[in-house]
Amino acid sequence: MLATIKKRYILPAIAGGFLFVGVSFKEDFFEIAKQIEIFTTLFKTVNMNYVDQTNPANLMDKAIKTMLAELDPYTVYFNEQDVARFKINNTGEYTGIGALVSRKDGKLIIREPYKNYPADKAGLKAGDEIIQIGDVNLTDFKEDASQLLKGSKNTKIDVKYKRNGQVNSAQIVLEEVDIKAVPFFGKTDDKTGYIVLSQFSAKASSETKDALEKLKEQGATRIILDLRGNPGGLLGEAVNICNLFVPNGETIVTTKSKIQKHNNTYKTTRQPIDTQIPLAILVDGKSASASEIVAGALQDLDRAVIVGTRSFGKGLVQRPLDLTYGTQLKVTISRYYTPSGRCIQALDYSKRDASGKAVRTDAKNYNAFKTKKGRTVYDGGGIMPDVELSENKTNAIVDALQHNDAIFDYATQYVQKNAALKEITDADYLQFKAFLKTINFSFDTKSDLLLKDFMKEAKKENIDASIKVQYDALSSAIQKAEESQLDKYKPEIMKLLKAEIITRYQYREGLYDYYLKNDSEIKKATQLLNNQPEYNKILLQ
Repeated sequence: MLATIKKRYILPAIAGGFLFVGVSFKEDFFEIAKQIEIFTTLFKTVNMNYVDQTNPANLMDKAIKTMLAELDPYTVYFNEQDVARFKINNTGEYTGIGALVSRKDGKLIIREPYKNYPADKAGLKAGDEIIQIGDVNLTDFKEDASQLLKGSKNTKIDVKYKRNGQVNSAQIVLEEVDIKAVPFFGKTDDKTGYIVLSQFSAKASSETKDALEKLKEQGATRIILDLRGNPGGLLGEAVNICNLFVPNGETIVTTKSKIQKHNNTYKTTRQPIDTQIPLAILVDGKSASASEIVAGALQDLDRAVIVGTRSFGKGLVQRPLDLTYGTQLKVTISRYYTPSGRCIQALDYSKRDASGKAVRTDAKNYNAFKTKKGRTVYDGGGIMPDVELSENKTNAIVDALQHNDAIFDYATQYVQKNAALKEITDADYLQFKAFLKTINFSFDTKSDLLLKDFMKEAKKENIDASIKVQYDALSSAIQKAEESQLDKYKPEIMKLLKAEIITRYQYREGLYDYYLKNDSEIKKATQLLNNQPEYNKILLQ
């Protein structure tokens, strides 16, 4: 009887399921093939018939990258040149000038020369504008000029650069550059060790392990791990870093995907260094990806107290896949979940607002989860610290000052006027505010931009003249309100000014030394670790 039922009802149902999957697959395959054929035909037609000479490689590069931008910011196509840079980011090693450079408004700017590396040895400083590399004048150079600063070891590159209006020449001798995942470690007091982890490259866990062991040898009985500004990197290194503080066999992160092979549970596989040492982790709005895996896992396992401001909330996992002709696709393959089951993704890239930006998950839609000892934690918006320091939250004015390089440009001017570092005072802040006026700095806040867009539309409709008085009054009011914000957020802005200026004179090492004595979040973490009852209370021990 049972066999008859199986034949009559269950088997047809299973067959129907396979038929449905097969039909679905065929429909998807046909649609993909159809769209590829349309695109191929269009691409050939444009290149053959367009009135001017086209660059097929550039057209295709932009077409692919624009298409992927509709998905999320992490699914990225790499051409052959991009692949080389991606490899550098993962390994932390490359041959070059040893400086952070950026292209802005058509200018190639030295952002930060690394101490004792080629650019630094050649005398280049932050704020210098490179105007010529070898025989290539960068004025009309449209390609990636930073590639001209790469080559084999001991290659000599002649450059011309502009500083304070003067053109200077230098010769840079390329050498191997090792970017440290742990650029600094030290002690905030006799018993508290401090480790800065700036990226999750292939050497992140080994460098963190080395720093931890040395600090313990120096008498550290508690540790601060600083993940602020760390954008992430290799997932495996995040697991290995957690493994320094939790036992072998502990689940750190789970990934879930529509593709079965991408569903994985990552557990610790090594013997830990110290499972008892009190641990505080610093995070901020720029701590993302692997940083959030470490912070989220150690929070869920009640192994560390998280201090700072809410993290970025990435929650997505990427994997590089090789394509033809040395190109590569870094594609989002899954979401990751902390040990309690949280996915802390903050932005929903399947939903966009009127300006095309991904929609942030509303706090009312967050879900509650429990840590190992029963504390309540939430998903949906990044890692929420156990000790939140609201004074360090970002705001529109501070973001605008950073985005538009006002702080960077003021520091460049400051260094040109001061041969040696001196204490940054209130008088310097007044000079900074005056500097903003001399460059007609625009905060470009949302209110600012909306008002400017409104006036553009008014001009199109020929009504701008009749509303100019009201527009000027409103624009002036917004400007005064924004200027008042400079006083309201003076402590946050002063902190950024000091950091940028100190780095110009004393490099990253000097900045971290300054942080040890003056940074409010490091001070708070140190105080917490020194107060064992309060630390235990947070972790419900």
